[in-house]
Amino acid sequence: MKTSEGTIILGIETSCDETAAAVVADGRRILSNIVASQIKSHKRFGGVVPEIASRHHVEQITMVCEAALEEANMDWQDIDGIAVTEGPGLVGALLVGISAAKALAFAHQIPLIPVHHIAGHIYANRFSAEFQFPLVALIVSGGHTELIQMPGHGQYELIGETRDDAAGEAFDKVARILGLPYPGGPEIDRLSAETEPTLSFPRAWLEEGSFDFSFSGLKSAVTNAVHNAEQRGAALEKADVAASFQQSVIDVLVTKTMRAVKEYKAKQLLVAGGVAANRGLRQAITQAAQNAGVELIIPPIHLCTDNAAMIAAAGTINFLAGERAAMDLNAHPGLELINV
Repeated sequence: MKTSEGTIILGIETSCDETAAAVVADGRRILSNIVASQIKSHKRFGGVVPEIASRHHVEQITMVCEAALEEANMDWQDIDGIAVTEGPGLVGALLVGISAAKALAFAHQIPLIPVHHIAGHIYANRFSAEFQFPLVALIVSGGHTELIQMPGHGQYELIGETRDDAAGEAFDKVARILGLPYPGGPEIDRLSAETEPTLSFPRAWLEEGSFDFSFSGLKSAVTNAVHNAEQRGAALEKADVAASFQQSVIDVLVTKTMRAVKEYKAKQLLVAGGVAANRGLRQAITQAAQNAGVELIIPPIHLCTDNAAMIAAAGTINFLAGERAAMDLNAHPGLELINV
């Protein structure tokens, strides 16, 4: 693979409800990172409404791309490649970013680079430290909970995934059960910090040796506990439920991740995705990594959620490997990340 030195990539991310563009140099230096959030628009619905998300992307995409170039003090002739999220994500949202990237690439005769959204989350860690292989990455977000081992740059082997709800999805659903505002994950984390876990909720370990996850049963157990208490006229304290639920999720995530680190003899452990911003998870996995003697990398909070700098970082690896997309590039909402 060529060296990334001197490579300037514009990243575009529109997989869900953030319209984002960024300019990254050498795959590791953020020159600009513009994110237009839609949280206020979706908050009243308690979750992301795909049609609303797509409309906001159409309104914002040109402005965020221009703002990213301006903040980086770059012109189009300075850009070596345009990296865009191909999938997974909401199909309408993805299409806005892809259409914009194709138009810009065609108009300025710049190579177009397809990027997997999860690869982007993984490469957000490269802004903190250079990768050492082999490594294991735990991806935890609203739509994904996966364990991936990487023998080298751009090489991904899926070794574990959720069989039902993603961790972030479970957080949001439990938050709704407790009547907490959207987005629910940060609210669960905030309440959890106020108390200790006192309620007994299940932990789904699945069959022996499995690196897969399951949070549907835990979500149902929390729902039943809350409803049963309400029927008895003895409502549970929200903080107690939040802390106990969060601890159950963290125990499973950390235990399985550390087992994968040991089995694959990983030199590094990466944590990525929106749930990587969870303080309880960060504290638990930091302690576990220290106990195991493995280097842990977690991105800063602002790089855990969806952004375009991570897409540009992963796009740099694809660009140097010679990956290019033609003008018929399409959105792939169920795109898988398996290529080892």
